[in-house]
Amino acid sequence: MISFVGAGPGDVDLITVKGRRLLEEADVIIYAGSLVDARHMDSAKEGAEIYNSATMHLDDVLDVMKKSAEAGKNLVRLHTGDPSVYGAIQEQMDALDEWGIGYEVIPGVSSFSAAAASLKREFTLPGVSQTVILTRRAGRTPVPEGESIDKLAAHGASMAIFLSAGQLEALVEDLKKGYSDDTPMAVVYKATWADEIVVRSTLKDIVKDMEGRDIYKHAQILVGDFLDSDYEKSKLYDKHFSTEYRKAER
Repeated sequence: MISFVGAGPGDVDLITVKGRRLLEEADVIIYAGSLVDARHMDSAKEGAEIYNSATMHLDDVLDVMKKSAEAGKNLVRLHTGDPSVYGAIQEQMDALDEWGIGYEVIPGVSSFSAAAASLKREFTLPGVSQTVILTRRAGRTPVPEGESIDKLAAHGASMAIFLSAGQLEALVEDLKKGYSDDTPMAVVYKATWADEIVVRSTLKDIVKDMEGRDIYKHAQILVGDFLDSDYEKSKLYDKHFSTEYRKAER
């Protein structure tokens, strides 16, 4: 069996219990060494084959997977965060489907939720935003025209922006087409890692506040009023609101 496992955002304890168990049992591990903490390999059993995919291309990865499956070995493909978000796993799964090799996907904690946890904020505040947009600015990987930052910004929703810290000035100009200058903004570098850095600012001041910090990757950029705003309390715990489990007080 091949298991795609989300390692979580950084802190090695944020991998799921199932993910850790699979890692401990794996005969072969391919981990994204440029993003995944190498201390996860401390969980590998003695004799496990370990590959760092930072030095491999897709064909190399697939070759290890195919040979491991043919040898009846259990393999863990360890991705950063949650593998379904910018994990580039679909191309791997499609090849396994073509070869008739079985696999499973174990979700993980994404860096966008880890960044919100570091900031102690909730993306979906009643009366503020009930929508979270996960996106990135176009770089070497393009984005569809209808998903450009300026078009998404028009919604005014809570937004988590991946893979864009190196384009901060251009990103801010895109965001200004939908958000006001005083919209709260934060950059969380290496969320949950020991060397995490949090910069809280506004759309107007974020470029100035990031000067000299040398942060161009490994960063989540969060934008929206959810970061600092009045909000309505949830109906879920309102004593005057009936639910399936309790009656409203009068």
